[in-house]
Amino acid sequence: MRLTVSAHDDTRKLIVLAVDDEPKGLDELVHCLRNSPHVALVYPAIDASEALRLLSADDPRLADRKARGLPIVDAVFADIDMPGLSGMEMSRVFAALRPSPALVFVTGHAEEAVNAFDLGALDYVLKPYQQDRLDRAITRVIDKLAANAAPQYGPEGGPGLVKNDDEVIPVELAGTTKLIPRSSVRWVEAQGDYARLFTTDGSHLVRIPLAQLEERWEKAGFVRIHRSFLVSLPLITELRMGQGGYQVVIGNEEKVLPVSRRHTRALKDRLVGANRST
Repeated sequence: MRLTVSAHDDTRKLIVLAVDDEPKGLDELVHCLRNSPHVALVYPAIDASEALRLLSADDPRLADRKARGLPIVDAVFADIDMPGLSGMEMSRVFAALRPSPALVFVTGHAEEAVNAFDLGALDYVLKPYQQDRLDRAITRVIDKLAANAAPQYGPEGGPGLVKNDDEVIPVELAGTTKLIPRSSVRWVEAQGDYARLFTTDGSHLVRIPLAQLEERWEKAGFVRIHRSFLVSLPLITELRMGQGGYQVVIGNEEKVLPVSRRHTRALKDRLVGANRST
């Protein structure tokens, strides 16, 4: 598999950081990562503090990456729940770097996945580690790096703000965690501190406030039309006046949702802007 990450090096394998405060867990994580044919080097760290010290050490391999404008490592595989500086806190340090490495959390508790994605994690892997599951996470890292390195084009063929990343949301279903890609979400309805995602194959309740999704998904084309609804703008096929005010029609299924008065002007502007760019 070829991976283009810069003009200087188009076949480079991954350099990753593995962090787990349990020695046995760290050994297993490092072993699985090194088993991947796409990983060249693994830096192991027993806790977050050691991980930060490793990456600030005088390592010529890392210094060369900095000089070439690459992330200090391609990906960080880190346990969420660690004593001292937690994986969550450590991830904030890496997320602030420019360019930043891909974040993959490892955890023994599926319910922590929501917090992981709140910090922009690309993926999460449950313990005990399975080689095929870690391989899928590595593939996602490769895809992300390739997408970040590829030229991005707007509707007229010139440079644009087209983003290829498709965030996924973990959903708990009878003890099983299902990952829902954002691209499958048609609209979202607020239900207290939760949100219900309406997708192409049903609906899923997640523990994420609608306001948080609105902020995270704005650049992906989602627009707030009501205090209770967030909608994928490209799927709006009609804006019309109903008995109680404006309404939108979603896709071919003729789903009708209300538009509040305070959101009407902004929605019209977004729809006009979208039509002008197509």
